[in-house]
Amino acid sequence: MPKKPQELKPSTAAAKLGVYLPATPAEFQESPITRDDLAALESNPPQWLVDLRRNGPHPRGVIAARLRVSTSGLARAGITDPLTTDEITALIADPPEWLIRERHTFDEVRREEKRIAERDAARRATAAE
Repeated sequence: MPKKPQELKPSTAAAKLGVYLPATPAEFQESPITRDDLAALESNPPQWLVDLRRNGPHPRGVIAARLRVSTSGLARAGITDPLTTDEITALIADPPEWLIRERHTFDEVRREEKRIAERDAARRATAAE
């Protein structure tokens, strides 16, 4: 008996593709996507996917990455709705106070995470000797 292909919920597939699910075509939203379908979308994206990735609206994870802040930082700033590429570009061009503050917080957290990782690696190396 042939193995049934693994199916993903549309929301999971949209997250893997980095797109905002409500902005995708109805047929994408209404039916499960197999891993093979997902691979095909990645390797040969249809025009709607190219346009969504370029212009948005974008999901919070993509917005946060483009603004170089955390998704929690977006929430603290009250950014709960998806943003288009033009809206993100406008924020980058003229950053409001919250964006400057959240970028600083994000950089501090990343520095601390790096410091802890290096400390733990040094401890493991010392313990292995």
